[in-house]
Amino acid sequence: MLCPIDKLPLVIAERSGIEIDYCPQCRGVWLDRGELDKIIERSDAYDRDDDRKYRDDDRKDRDGYPKKKKRESLLSELFDFG
Repeated sequence: MLCPIDKLPLVIAERSGIEIDYCPQCRGVWLDRGELDKIIERSDAYDRDDDRKYRDDDRKDRDGYPKKKKRESLLSELFDFG
């Protein structure tokens, strides 16, 4: 399949069991039918799991508030092609 913008061949990458077509030139991303729904479902599950880990963490900063963790999102993991 060719990129609709650059007319170059798209590269297929599999991330978390989802095939993602992307253009290495313009970095455009194209999803097949149902793939966006899979990403949304997994992102929701990922966020719920991460929230549970955050609540279980009892570390406090110097003001007594829970320390914030740097969170990576599922989307950043899926679309990291660089």
